[in-house]
Amino acid sequence: MNTYSKRLPQGGGLAAVLLKRAPALELDWDTRSKSRFGATDSTGREVAVVLPRGTALRGGDVLVGEDGSLLRVVASPQPVLQVRHCTEHGSPFDLLRAAYHLGNRHVPLELQPDLLQFEPDPVLADMLRRQHLIVTEAQAAFEPEGGAYGEGAGHGHHHGHEHHDHDHGHAHEHAAAPARKPLPIPVKAHDAGHVHGPGCNHGHDHDH
Repeated sequence: MNTYSKRLPQGGGLAAVLLKRAPALELDWDTRSKSRFGATDSTGREVAVVLPRGTALRGGDVLVGEDGSLLRVVASPQPVLQVRHCTEHGSPFDLLRAAYHLGNRHVPLELQPDLLQFEPDPVLADMLRRQHLIVTEAQAAFEPEGGAYGEGAGHGHHHGHEHHDHDHGHAHEHAAAPARKPLPIPVKAHDAGHVHGPGCNHGHDHDH
């Protein structure tokens, strides 16, 4: 079994002829969001994908194997819900509002100019229909936005900002001030132990 441990985002500038010859690895989002898994490519070969933890794959990425072989990543169609605004009773702003509500629920969400797309959830579908949005079931490739569910947590972007000293070599003629210890920041009783995030229990039910 060949192991693939290098990812070239969107092909990394490889020649089109090389990409055309490369076997395909067709995967749904659940598999592509994992950094380690086994799969079968389009030629029937069993392959192992071992990427840095937190890395996710996007359709169009290319994997490089230990033997130098290439694999094209294809986002396979999967069950999704597609949300559109009602042209008769609503406006495009309704779609923006829906994205806000889904974001409050930390739902992996794909944004397109005329629709939203997320994995099936009957409760959310009912909420959106009550907001006069059109929700339909479909089979389509799913590419949620980056951030907590994509690039931020799963795409492994490293911009090299670690350990910035901000020492730009400016020569100051005055003597450096002695180091001062930071003053402790008082914590209000209301703030102690309070976490803003998925577990904050604020009750994000903003149904209209």
